[in-house]
Amino acid sequence: MNDLTPDQADLVEMVRDFALHELAPHTARWDEEKFFPVDVLAQAGALGMGGIYVGEEYGGSALSRSDAVLIFEELAAVDPTIAAYISIHNMVAWMIDAFGNEEQRSAWLPGITAMTELTSYCLSEPGVGSDAAAITTKAVREGDEYVLNGSKQFISGAGSAAWYLVMVRTAELGAKGITAVVVPADAPGLSFGANEKKMGWRAQPTRQVVFENVRIPVGNRLGAEGDGFGIAMKGLNGGRVNIGACSLGGGRAALEKSIAYLKERQAFGGPLIEKQHLLFEIAQMDTELEVSRTMLRRAAEALDTGAPDTVKLCAMAKLVATDAGFHVANQALQLHGGYGYLSEYGLEKLVRDLRVHQILEGSNEIMRLIVGRLAVER
Repeated sequence: MNDLTPDQADLVEMVRDFALHELAPHTARWDEEKFFPVDVLAQAGALGMGGIYVGEEYGGSALSRSDAVLIFEELAAVDPTIAAYISIHNMVAWMIDAFGNEEQRSAWLPGITAMTELTSYCLSEPGVGSDAAAITTKAVREGDEYVLNGSKQFISGAGSAAWYLVMVRTAELGAKGITAVVVPADAPGLSFGANEKKMGWRAQPTRQVVFENVRIPVGNRLGAEGDGFGIAMKGLNGGRVNIGACSLGGGRAALEKSIAYLKERQAFGGPLIEKQHLLFEIAQMDTELEVSRTMLRRAAEALDTGAPDTVKLCAMAKLVATDAGFHVANQALQLHGGYGYLSEYGLEKLVRDLRVHQILEGSNEIMRLIVGRLAVER
């Protein structure tokens, strides 16, 4: 951490303090009870975590993507589930700030940045996962309104969010026919499926979002018709780096637990930490996390500077960090033996939570496809 600026060091200290006092005492219970702590999210919003890289004019913190990586690592070192939701919320906040007009930003962002009004990002559909250009949820224009019909799948925060940023089809033109719209929670015809029973991420609700003749003003459209796919992909670049940082934080926590455990645990005539093959495991885990941290910072810098290789670096960082985070957590569980399988040690939760990071924000197979295609084009 010696390479941080004084402001970044203060930021890390503030987020770490919040995570230790407001998340750590409750994270196991929230997971067990599937409790979504909206009051604690509002506390995070009050500290500036609801609009990390949104302009200050509408309550944002105006920080950089490089700062965001530090924030999500610290949050996820205590609770990857809550960190990941805050990441998704920030992606929506940024899209509205970056692509909304002044009227939209002044109406929506103050509550969003404060996290008193939560958001959901609606892209995936029941039959459409990785092939985002094939979405079928339709928005038909009737005068000054759009009429929405269709459904979205795997939506974090659904049922608790105040605003839904939805990718809809306004023309049969593949990716060029997709438009971004913002739907309020109280829109007639908007409904939700049951809270999904999931392996991990249990403290944030995941539901299907259903649109049955939902009418919204044309003024709720972000950008022009047909801009949606581009907006979605730009948002996902940042989302990939953030979810990678969440994996890094969770992996770091698993590594720290492993070192402490191996120092304490006596077997075969001494502490386990003295066994060379176990020390090699620790070295491998630490190396994988440090490589991830380096890749994430490089990708974040590319986002901050608008570098030409941003898409590639974000995909690489997401791939490397989410694979590493899960591998380190899984290995940490193994190093703990039977104790790793018990919930009181916190490792099985890290393994469950981090596994999904390899799937969402574009699966890691899609990350390889992006990197491979860009390499061939170059």
